Amino acid sequence: MAPDYTFVKEATSAPVVVYYDYIIIGGGTAGCPLAATLSHGATILVLERGGSPYGNPNITNIANFGPTLLDTSPTSPAQQFTSEDGVYNIRARVLGGGSAVNAGFYTRASTRYVKEVGWNHNLVNQSYEWVEKVVAFKPEILQWENALRDGLLEVGVLPNNEFTYDHLYGTKVGGTIFDAEGHRHTAADLLQKSLFRYISGRERPQAYGVIYKDAYGVRHQAYLKRNSNKNEIILSAGAIGSPQLLMLSGVGPAYHLRAHGIKVVVDHPMVGQGMADNPMNVLLIPSPIPVEVSLVQVVGITRFNSYIEGASGLSLSNSLAHRLSNNFKRFLSQTEHPPFRVLPEAIARAAEMVHGIANRTIRAGVILEKIMGPLSTGHLALRNTNPDDNPFVTFNYFKEPEDLRKCIEGMRTIIDVVNSKAYSKFRYKNMPVEALIDLMLTLPVNRRRKHANATFSLEQFCIDTVMTIWHYHGGCQVGRVVDKGYRVLGIDSLRVIDGSTFYHTPGANPQATVMMLGRYMGQRILHDRLVHGSKKKN
Repeated sequence: MAPDYTFVKEATSAPVVVYYDYIIIGGGTAGCPLAATLSHGATILVLERGGSPYGNPNITNIANFGPTLLDTSPTSPAQQFTSEDGVYNIRARVLGGGSAVNAGFYTRASTRYVKEVGWNHNLVNQSYEWVEKVVAFKPEILQWENALRDGLLEVGVLPNNEFTYDHLYGTKVGGTIFDAEGHRHTAADLLQKSLFRYISGRERPQAYGVIYKDAYGVRHQAYLKRNSNKNEIILSAGAIGSPQLLMLSGVGPAYHLRAHGIKVVVDHPMVGQGMADNPMNVLLIPSPIPVEVSLVQVVGITRFNSYIEGASGLSLSNSLAHRLSNNFKRFLSQTEHPPFRVLPEAIARAAEMVHGIANRTIRAGVILEKIMGPLSTGHLALRNTNPDDNPFVTFNYFKEPEDLRKCIEGMRTIIDVVNSKAYSKFRYKNMPVEALIDLMLTLPVNRRRKHANATFSLEQFCIDTVMTIWHYHGGCQVGRVVDKGYRVLGIDSLRVIDGSTFYHTPGANPQATVMMLGRYMGQRILHDRLVHGSKKKN
């Protein structure tokens, strides 16, 4: 049942001009806990360009994960884009951000990550716990996920860490934001730009308001109250939205802004730099027996710095289901498929799987590997000055050889799991792994060229079939664009608090840490405001 969010309003009902203590641009995975925390003792305006997740069964129901990501409608909660690398991707466009459209896996960052970033360990743990009381659950592990876990242990991804939110080497069951009933726990298209003013006696510009449009194209203005220098605008629009909005507001590489006719407020060459996306590669394994609908619940955290995860029984949109079904039928019809032969018995048993695809539910498992880091990075650039259009994004997958090495090792581990005794009942015995690899090469997983040697070379397979797991980050990184307090360098009253500030993905899935960061920074900002207020009284 949807919470009573009566304070969520369509922008069309907003006054033309409003004043608040804090204006948060982006009601996403970081913006929501940040707003909830700052609302204690202050007025908050959250501007979210998407709608509410409540009442949309594609968002709230675990079985509809696939169709949500494939929704291409203008109001889709998952806005699609394709990187310049030829990899399909999405950016969230809904209250709750990525937590409203992702696979729901909940796991914390490692203690090493927390130490390297420089966060306060105790406040980090308190912030995680605050989040977990509301959105995190222990999943029920059914047959397919159990087979994946046992397969990982069998092939040496040890030890068995059972259920835990903590980041530990070995195999574990993590948390989920789906409850026991399979329901996910997590307002007009708002287009906004930041406004800056120069105050007499100040050498630096100061953020003081935003302009946004509602669904009817009517312009609205929201300003910070003038009674305190502690009032702030906070960008929490994600790794695509935050650097894009900074540039549109005149904060970014001067040459690039001028090329688009944007007045330069601050020449910030590193805005949009350091964009990274953790490469994902998968095997689709048709199952001779029914599988449960499960998203990521088990993860193998390897010592060669790759994560092994899986999902089963996914549903697809009609269009993709038919494309996948047709490709698979063509693949199965090639009974003499060099250098291996798919036996007729395997074809007959797989026919039911094809029927399942055509009816939108895959009777199969998907085992994936995602590399840690990554080391390879790219950049983001404006396409135009329309904030609703996707910018150009380049991630440079596998530019660094070390990333490719991790992928190869990860794929070898997946192959070992598929061949393990623990996983054996969920695969066709007469369909060799080479056939599964070749099947992946027939599927429209990206827009990259497929090479003939990808069947035999895991290196080429990684390059040719790379996909996203939607954990991209960077563009407003700490020390380059913001300081350790997430304040934009060179500008007063403006912060960026979201995944765009990360150099690497925190753990197997970043959402727990992004939510934690919203709470963590909200607490720090409130503390600083309280200290500032006490000093003024004294």
